[in-house]
Amino acid sequence: MSYLMVLHIPVNGAGLKRAVEEHGELLSGIAGRAKERGAIHHDFYEGDAEVLVVDEWDSPESFQAFYEAEGENIGQLMGAAGAAGEPAPPLFYRKMSLGDEF
Repeated sequence: MSYLMVLHIPVNGAGLKRAVEEHGELLSGIAGRAKERGAIHHDFYEGDAEVLVVDEWDSPESFQAFYEAEGENIGQLMGAAGAAGEPAPPLFYRKMSLGDEF
């Protein structure tokens, strides 16, 4: 069973793109450690004055442990991106299989 994790970050997408261009090794390290701790899939989605992080994890507990351990690194990247405050608490959704997946 896997879980979808959604995190709303109050940051402009252009700012995040710039921060990744300037600190790509930081993002690569965070992503690698996420995989080691149970991340299955990861994406960013840009909206109006916010970016969504949409991940698939093996459990909410794995994500929470990763997020606590990587807080300083994630904070450094979000600070470089110009994040306006703290993200909302992560939301978790358990995968349902109803036979209509594609």
